Amino acid sequence: MNNIELKRFWEKVKEELICSLPESVHPWIYSLEVSGYDNGVLTVVTGQAMARDWLKKNHAAQMNLILKTISKNENSYINIIYDASAAKKIKKESEKIHKKEVEIQLKEKAMENLSYMQSASNLNLKYKFENFVVGKNNKFAHDAAVAVAKNPAGKYNPLFIYGNSGLGKTHLMQAIGHYIIFNNPKLKVKYVKTDDYINDFISNIRHSNNYTENMSKFYKKYNNIDVILIDDIQFIESKEKSMERMQHTFDTLYNKGKQIVIASDRVPQKIPKLTEALTSRFQMGLMIELTPPDFDIRCQIVKKLAQSNDINIDDSAVDYISMHFSKNVRELEGAFTKVCAYAELSKQVVTLQLTKDVLKCKENEDSLNFDKITEVTSAYYDVNVKDIKGTARSQKIAIARQLSIYLCRELTNQSFECIGEFFSKKHTTAMYAYDQIKNKIKTEKELSNAVREIKQALKVV
Repeated sequence: MNNIELKRFWEKVKEELICSLPESVHPWIYSLEVSGYDNGVLTVVTGQAMARDWLKKNHAAQMNLILKTISKNENSYINIIYDASAAKKIKKESEKIHKKEVEIQLKEKAMENLSYMQSASNLNLKYKFENFVVGKNNKFAHDAAVAVAKNPAGKYNPLFIYGNSGLGKTHLMQAIGHYIIFNNPKLKVKYVKTDDYINDFISNIRHSNNYTENMSKFYKKYNNIDVILIDDIQFIESKEKSMERMQHTFDTLYNKGKQIVIASDRVPQKIPKLTEALTSRFQMGLMIELTPPDFDIRCQIVKKLAQSNDINIDDSAVDYISMHFSKNVRELEGAFTKVCAYAELSKQVVTLQLTKDVLKCKENEDSLNFDKITEVTSAYYDVNVKDIKGTARSQKIAIARQLSIYLCRELTNQSFECIGEFFSKKHTTAMYAYDQIKNKIKTEKELSNAVREIKQALKVV
């Protein structure tokens, strides 16, 4: 018989051998390789001498009987031959398998250690650089965070990230922690919310009977860290003892050359009753602001959420969510989650109509927005909206621009960052324009009338 027929024949024989012989010898049967079949003699090769000897001594009769039944030849028998080259091959394969098993075990152990470190560091696996959507509103902050993660206690120490709630401060901080733990596991990382730090401190000082021991544990907990990530630092305001302790923690870590990353909803100067000492320390390194994402970035965020959750969503539904939830990423994620939960429970596809039905944003579609305010203001002053949002500096356009910014702030209560982005201006420029109009309408009747008439046109008075 040819090679193909021989292999098929041997597979049939081997299958019967496996079914009939004890399980303890199955590995030896599997390792046998057929060499030939001539005049009723089936020759098989093994690289294990013990396998040859044991099978011949204990199972030869049963093996030959199986072969005779299948071949229908009473003179058939199995001849088991030991082959040194096959032995080398088996040894090599065995070593390869063993090496792979060891690698898997080491990898599993490393992952266990990594998970433990992430848990001990208070890190959430959700927040990594890989799933952080980068746009012009956060690119500088993202790049700085990556730089810190790659080189802790290097150029940017401390790194102070500030901005309104839900813009990604916590995400970036924890992404730094995850990156360092994965790439430099010898470093000890700790993420802590300011409230937890304060409560921890208060809890220790209240136990006066073990005050020295408790405070020693507190110092060890926060001073023996390589990278500390402190979130919501604004909550430390007015808490004198906690601020004093925070200053001590900051100084200890900084002087040891450890990395400090801080997040806040505002710059240190605007945190009421923050000590001058802490304010100056927070300003020592790099301070970066996070602003609300623009429409394109919001669309990318929604699409990434859909991709990571394996959800099919119409582009029109993505646009709808992104259009109506613009304040921060958390709000955007909440809207997306609500729509997807409804779709899953009702077994529907995420379409534009479903999204509209769930989010019920229709009542807001005709409400005031930046576009509407700017359009009415431009019409009042007989200038082009493009000029108001542009760089033209004529007196008429400049006053229309400032008045538009003022009304956007007054009538929508949106942040200066968001308003500045709409007019392609820095948030400080938007603040300046707002203050200018706010002060002038107190003394300039013409400007005061303009504000009143535009509000009437917008149907808000």
